Amino acid sequence: QVQLVESGGGLVQAGGSLRLSCVASGRAFATYATGWFRQAPGKEREFVASISWDGANTGYGDSVKGRFSISRDGAKITVYLQMNSLTAEDTAVYYCAQRRAPGISYEYHSYDYWGKGTQVTVSS
Repeated sequence: QVQLVESGGGLVQAGGSLRLSCVASGRAFATYATGWFRQAPGKEREFVASISWDGANTGYGDSVKGRFSISRDGAKITVYLQMNSLTAEDTAVYYCAQRRAPGISYEYHSYDYWGKGTQVTVSS
């Protein structure tokens, strides 16, 4: 079993930046791809970004392209989501997820493990 813990959320003004972290533990395999999703109140869960097991491939949702960047450390234990130029529309709970496959995916149902989420609030 894999455990994922997100951190780095908080309150930030519009135009500001935050960096989220996702730490994997337990039976965590280095060949798992990782993704970030978010969910705002009353809205469906939305794909944000995904990174392959080796960091060679990344993908982003249309609403965050050019503003967010996903990366992972060399040990493949921690995945980061750098969020820049934040707007009120980025306010949501952000979830980290891993899938038992090496490649990226935009589909939430393809992920097998989920963290509990971290709240990001952007004030306008």
